[in-house]
Amino acid sequence: QVQLVESGGGLVQAGDSLRLSCAASGRTFSGYNTGWFRQAPGKEREFVAVISWGGGRTNYADFVNGRFTISRDNAKNTVFLQMNSLKPEDTAVYYCAAGRYGMEQNDYNYWGQGTQVTVSS
Repeated sequence: QVQLVESGGGLVQAGDSLRLSCAASGRTFSGYNTGWFRQAPGKEREFVAVISWGGGRTNYADFVNGRFTISRDNAKNTVFLQMNSLKPEDTAVYYCAAGRYGMEQNDYNYWGQGTQVTVSS
């Protein structure tokens, strides 16, 4: 089992930045690829970014358009999502997940509880 806890969300203005963290405990986290997803009110959960277990591969959703960066520190069992130039449409609950390297929810076995990001205009 892997337990994931997200943090770093909050209320910011358009154009601001936030850094989300996903702290893992349990089984060896460094062996898992880790993704970020988000779910806005009334919408389906969608893929945001993924990083391979060693950190050498990353992939992003098209809407990221260079604004977000995913990274990880396996020594600290933590994955980060640096979000810059935030837009109101980035408002959502952000979830981290561990599992296979993919863009689909069913690629992942373990999920955190989510952290709210609200971007005001």
